[in-house]
Order: sequence, then C-alpha cells, then structure tokens
Amino acid sequence: MDIEGLKRKIREIPDFPKAGILFRDITPLLADGAAFRRAIDLLAERYTNQRIDIVVGVEARGFVMGSALAYRLGAGNVLVRKRGKLPYKTFQSTYALEYGTDTLEIHQDALKPGQRVLIADDLLATGGTISAAADLVRQLGGDIVELAFLIELTELNGRARLEKHSVFSLIQY
Repeated sequence: MDIEGLKRKIREIPDFPKAGILFRDITPLLADGAAFRRAIDLLAERYTNQRIDIVVGVEARGFVMGSALAYRLGAGNVLVRKRGKLPYKTFQSTYALEYGTDTLEIHQDALKPGQRVLIADDLLATGGTISAAADLVRQLGGDIVELAFLIELTELNGRARLEKHSVFSLIQY
C-alpha cells in the first residue's frame, strides 16, 4: 500500500470538534491491520539505522504511534501525558492553546542524558503540543533525532514553530 492508499483510510469529519474544522480521523487506518502495519513500517524504515534508544509518544494517539514504532525499532517507549496522569515525580511543560494553556508531563527518570530520542505523534497541526514534549525531552538531556508524524496539516504551519528540530511526516494535507 502506498501513501495515497493510506490517505484513503483516513476519514474526514467536517465541523469536528467545532464548526470550520476538518478533522482527520485515523481510526479507520488503525483498524485496518495491513494499513496500520504499512504506515508503521514506512515510518520505521526512516529510523532503522539511526540508533534510536527511546521513542516518546505524546498523549493520546501518539501512544499508538510511539509504541508501535518503539517495538519495530527495538527501542524503549516513554509516555508524555497531560498533567496529573503520571504516578511518579515529573517535569512539566506548559504551552498555549487557542484559548488558554495546557500542561504536559514526563517522569523525571524517563530518559538518561544523551539517549537518542524519536518523538512520535499522530498529527502535526500548530506544533504547540509537540514543542512542549520536545522541551520535556531536552530537560532530561535527551538527544532529539527527529519529530515524526503520521499526518501533517501543512496549512497550519506547525513545522515553523519547530524550526530547532528535524521534522518528518508521512502524509501531508
């Protein structure tokens, strides 16, 4: 299955979660075993020779992408979660939303300084969430190899916010 075949597995839902938004729903792609495997394989091929130590998945669909990539790469898997969801000592990073702010957390012992880290999420939109996740990895001394996404919404220009990092997206809209 090629990229266009994967795109056909992503459902478009107009006016969700609010009027004027076209939501890209990856659940049909995830539910199709062959499509999901192909998407992960295509992402993983990029990193096979990159010596990735840890894949960081960002809440919540990033957990799916990050876990599958970590398994495929033989790397560890670390979760970045919303405030109050992790049970141990954490570091926090707060970021701006359209209306207000939100906070992400990572366990203080999740990474060792110098580990090679791939940060994975399902979607790059404005870049706020992934920027906060990258801040957390940097706080722990992780070496960010790249930020990897299944989908990038190019018109929202999130990549510009992440100019310090190498960014890769499998599918662009």
